[in-house]
Amino acid sequence: MAKRLRPVQIKFFVSEYEKELIRKKMKLFGIRNMSAYLRKIAIDGRLIKVETSGLDELCRQVSGVSKNINQIAKRINSTNDIYADDVIAIKQELEKIWQLLKSTLSALL
Repeated sequence: MAKRLRPVQIKFFVSEYEKELIRKKMKLFGIRNMSAYLRKIAIDGRLIKVETSGLDELCRQVSGVSKNINQIAKRINSTNDIYADDVIAIKQELEKIWQLLKSTLSALL
Protein backbone atom coordinates (compact mmCIF):
# COMPACT_ATOMS: atom_id res chain seq x y z
CA MET A 1 0.00 0.00 0.00
CA ALA A 2 1.23 3.50 -0.79
CA LYS A 3 2.12 5.84 2.04
CA ARG A 4 -0.97 7.10 3.83
CA LEU A 5 -1.67 10.78 4.12
CA ARG A 6 -2.77 10.12 7.73
CA PRO A 7 -0.70 7.25 9.13
CA VAL A 8 -1.78 7.57 12.80
CA GLN A 9 -4.89 5.68 13.88
CA ILE A 10 -7.06 6.77 16.81
CA LYS A 11 -9.62 4.39 18.29
CA PHE A 12 -12.45 4.95 20.74
CA PHE A 13 -15.53 3.07 21.84
CA VAL A 14 -19.18 4.08 21.62
CA SER A 15 -22.48 2.44 22.51
CA GLU A 16 -24.89 1.24 19.81
CA TYR A 17 -27.09 4.25 20.54
CA GLU A 18 -24.15 6.65 20.12
CA LYS A 19 -23.10 4.93 16.90
CA GLU A 20 -26.62 5.31 15.50
CA LEU A 21 -26.70 8.95 16.57
CA ILE A 22 -23.40 9.55 14.76
CA ARG A 23 -24.77 7.88 11.63
CA LYS A 24 -27.93 10.02 11.73
CA LYS A 25 -25.87 13.20 12.00
CA MET A 26 -23.65 12.04 9.14
CA LYS A 27 -26.72 11.44 7.01
CA LEU A 28 -28.10 14.87 7.93
CA PHE A 29 -24.95 16.47 6.52
CA GLY A 30 -24.71 14.13 3.55
CA ILE A 31 -21.42 12.61 4.70
CA ARG A 32 -20.82 8.91 4.05
CA ASN A 33 -17.27 8.57 5.33
CA MET A 34 -17.35 8.19 9.12
CA SER A 35 -13.62 8.78 9.44
CA ALA A 36 -13.90 12.12 7.61
CA TYR A 37 -16.93 13.13 9.69
CA LEU A 38 -15.32 12.26 13.03
CA ARG A 39 -12.06 13.96 12.05
CA LYS A 40 -13.93 17.15 11.06
CA ILE A 41 -15.92 17.19 14.30
CA ALA A 42 -12.83 16.47 16.43
CA ILE A 43 -10.73 19.18 14.79
CA ASP A 44 -13.29 21.92 14.13
CA GLY A 45 -15.83 21.09 16.82
CA ARG A 46 -18.83 21.69 14.56
CA LEU A 47 -20.28 21.32 11.09
CA ILE A 48 -22.44 23.90 9.39
CA LYS A 49 -24.78 22.93 6.59
CA VAL A 50 -25.83 25.78 4.33
CA GLU A 51 -29.18 25.35 2.60
CA THR A 52 -28.83 26.52 -1.00
CA SER A 53 -32.22 25.61 -2.45
CA GLY A 54 -33.30 29.27 -2.28
CA LEU A 55 -30.27 30.27 -4.33
CA ASP A 56 -31.41 28.12 -7.25
CA GLU A 57 -34.67 30.05 -7.42
CA LEU A 58 -32.79 33.33 -7.07
CA CYS A 59 -30.52 32.41 -10.00
CA ARG A 60 -33.55 31.53 -12.14
CA GLN A 61 -35.27 34.82 -11.37
CA VAL A 62 -32.14 36.93 -11.86
CA SER A 63 -31.63 35.20 -15.20
CA GLY A 64 -35.14 36.24 -16.26
CA VAL A 65 -34.50 39.84 -15.22
CA SER A 66 -31.18 39.93 -17.07
CA LYS A 67 -32.91 38.68 -20.23
CA ASN A 68 -35.33 41.60 -19.98
CA ILE A 69 -32.43 44.04 -19.64
CA ASN A 70 -30.68 42.44 -22.63
CA GLN A 71 -33.80 42.89 -24.76
CA ILE A 72 -33.87 46.58 -23.86
CA ALA A 73 -30.15 46.89 -24.64
CA LYS A 74 -30.63 45.22 -28.07
CA ARG A 75 -33.44 47.63 -28.90
CA ILE A 76 -31.26 50.59 -27.88
CA ASN A 77 -28.34 49.30 -29.97
CA SER A 78 -30.49 48.67 -33.04
CA THR A 79 -32.13 52.10 -32.99
CA ASN A 80 -29.25 54.11 -31.48
CA ASP A 81 -31.88 55.89 -29.40
CA ILE A 82 -32.27 55.77 -25.65
CA TYR A 83 -35.70 56.59 -24.37
CA ALA A 84 -36.66 57.61 -20.85
CA ASP A 85 -38.94 54.56 -20.70
CA ASP A 86 -35.95 52.29 -21.41
CA VAL A 87 -33.97 53.81 -18.56
CA ILE A 88 -36.96 53.47 -16.23
CA ALA A 89 -37.45 49.84 -17.28
CA ILE A 90 -33.79 49.01 -16.62
CA LYS A 91 -33.96 50.67 -13.20
CA GLN A 92 -37.09 48.67 -12.39
CA GLU A 93 -35.44 45.42 -13.44
CA LEU A 94 -32.37 46.24 -11.32
CA GLU A 95 -34.63 46.98 -8.37
CA LYS A 96 -36.19 43.51 -8.83
CA ILE A 97 -32.72 41.98 -8.63
CA TRP A 98 -31.95 43.85 -5.41
CA GLN A 99 -35.26 42.81 -3.88
CA LEU A 100 -34.60 39.18 -4.79
CA LEU A 101 -31.13 39.33 -3.25
CA LYS A 102 -32.40 40.98 -0.07
CA SER A 103 -35.23 38.49 0.41
CA THR A 104 -32.94 35.52 -0.25
CA LEU A 105 -30.29 36.78 2.17
CA SER A 106 -32.84 37.45 4.89
CA ALA A 107 -34.22 33.92 4.46
CA LEU A 108 -30.72 32.44 4.80
CA LEU A 109 -29.86 34.43 7.93
